[in-house]
Amino acid sequence: MPRAQLDHIIVTAASLEEGVEHVHRELGVAPQAGGEHLRMGTHNCLLKLGEKVYLEVIAANPGAPRPDRPRWFQLDEPDSVRSPRLAAWVARCDDIRAAAAASPVPLGKIEPMSRGNFEWLITVPEDGRLPLHGLAPALIQWISEAHPADTLTDLGCTLIRVEGFHPQAGKVASVLKWIGFEGEFLASRGEAPSLLAHIRTPAGPRRLR
Repeated sequence: MPRAQLDHIIVTAASLEEGVEHVHRELGVAPQAGGEHLRMGTHNCLLKLGEKVYLEVIAANPGAPRPDRPRWFQLDEPDSVRSPRLAAWVARCDDIRAAAAASPVPLGKIEPMSRGNFEWLITVPEDGRLPLHGLAPALIQWISEAHPADTLTDLGCTLIRVEGFHPQAGKVASVLKWIGFEGEFLASRGEAPSLLAHIRTPAGPRRLR
């Protein structure tokens, strides 16, 4: 059976500046500069949340050519990025192919990606949509030895747990079971799909929606 654990959480926004400001306002700390994803026409900023755990703010890069496909994480959909939000999360796998095949919900095609010296495989739906509205994780398997969290400055923030709310919470739980997820993710029934991260900061515990 495959094994997976939480790798990072994702805040999407119409612009990187808006996303960074949202995180700064909610957590009291600002993510640091990341880099560009050339294949997707996006760029990011990152915040360390523990050992091999981080927060990613991601947005379409206005200085990059538009890709000939929908960008990932619904970044091309105006309604999805109308306001910065915690939109998705990513689970790190030891065998991404086995995990993707085991999932009862299609998580996307496994594709190679890179940013600077980092290389990885990740599941990306061809239409750019978020599986189960972002409650089902994207799967990632790092190829490069270094992990992004290893290169980030520790600003005193730690991810405590993530909660997910969905009308079909049982379906979310089934995905986590079959990909072999181990970690702090609580799936509960809710009328509207949403994610909530509990984060310990230098100013005390904060919540990020």
